[in-house]
Amino acid sequence: MHPHEQEYFNILLQMAVDRFSERIVQRNAGVQNALERLRSDPEGEGIRLEAFVEAFFRDTLLDQPAGSAFIVQALSARPFDAPALSPALQGAATYGAALSTLAVRAFADLLRQKTEEALEQSLLFGGE
Repeated sequence: MHPHEQEYFNILLQMAVDRFSERIVQRNAGVQNALERLRSDPEGEGIRLEAFVEAFFRDTLLDQPAGSAFIVQALSARPFDAPALSPALQGAATYGAALSTLAVRAFADLLRQKTEEALEQSLLFGGE
């Protein structure tokens, strides 16, 4: 990946972390509650991680094969959990749909990790 592409990815990730953390803090009445719910059930009420990522991809025009390929390329060195993805990939009717599933899951995993870090920092440095 070229440096300008990596920088663009980093900006997108930070934008997603900022938007997602603000959203879940508001929906869960505070940083501590948001962090606990994110850790216990990232797809549960008040969090909905993958739905957020899908909406974020639509908003940033990444919801098409080239955008999915960009995300997968940026995250290509991250570990891959094939058994966890297998059911979702079986439902994909095209290679584009499979690529989209990979991109959403990979980005969601990283977004969860980075949001947890941001919420922990918020608690440490003046959150609730």
